[in-house]
Amino acid sequence: MSKQMYLFLLSIMISLVGLSQSSIKQIQQTARDLNNRSDHANAVLVLSQGLRDFPKALELEKDLVLSLTLQRDYARAKELALALTQRADADVVCFQLAGNVFKALEEVKECEQLYQKGIKKFPASGPLYSEWGELRSSNKDGRAITCWEDGIQADPSYRGNYYNAALYYSKNNEPIWALLYAEIYINMESRSERSLNMKKILLEQYQQLFIKHAYQPGKKTDAFTHQVFQLLENASGPALQAVNQETLTMVRTRFVLDWFTNNASAYPFKLFEHQRQLLQSGLFEAYDQWLFSDGIDPEGFAQWSLEHSATYTHLREFLYNRVFKIPAGQYYKNR
Repeated sequence: MSKQMYLFLLSIMISLVGLSQSSIKQIQQTARDLNNRSDHANAVLVLSQGLRDFPKALELEKDLVLSLTLQRDYARAKELALALTQRADADVVCFQLAGNVFKALEEVKECEQLYQKGIKKFPASGPLYSEWGELRSSNKDGRAITCWEDGIQADPSYRGNYYNAALYYSKNNEPIWALLYAEIYINMESRSERSLNMKKILLEQYQQLFIKHAYQPGKKTDAFTHQVFQLLENASGPALQAVNQETLTMVRTRFVLDWFTNNASAYPFKLFEHQRQLLQSGLFEAYDQWLFSDGIDPEGFAQWSLEHSATYTHLREFLYNRVFKIPAGQYYKNR
């Protein structure tokens, strides 16, 4: 075969692949539009026809599992989902979709085994740890927190495990980690409805710590947690009578300064570095207004943001024009 003929055939093959991918995306979009209108039966028909034209197309098979699940045809969804997880090219979403089917069928043991298999294949998948923990939590299994902590350690940039762990610790008298994980989540997903819930938990946990004095480190408390608690305790004076944005800003300012004097080299921690940067930029008070007033006292926050519009604009640019991530290796929770 001449070089010219080879190149000609190669160009035709590339065009056909591109056409196939384009057609698959069109089928997916049609099915998603139908699902959005709750017409799941026709979405299933569209995807089934698409798979006759493009057999074994992974994206179409995943969308078919989803559509069957929405249609509550769990038997067909389960059969296809299990087959998906056994494919060599199975991705994390394949295991998530299968997990949703098992949850709908209330097949807890099988779902546990599925997540174990998925995590063995994708050991750094934060979403699989998160959903495994949610399965355990829904069945009142205390090992849920182990899943979420493992997820934070394995995939520190995935936000879902911080949210779940913060909720767990807020209900189990561990305010230090509820505080840390809640604030991390807020910075990772600063404009979601769930971040407003985390802001409320953040304030409640400071009240738990400074007003109710309901927490003391135990003998098995790790050094990082003990140091955080001790420095917060040392700085707590302004908040002993009232926990509000003003007193918390005083406490938190002293904490950051003390942390970088005493502990930063031993325990580098992105959240505290973020707080110090806000202090150095003159935005820490505005940041605390956003943390402790927005969603808790919306009218007061709206008034503050009008009166300090330039500062608030600067803060929004600082928070929203960057991606907040926790680096690997900054995991200090002793379990």
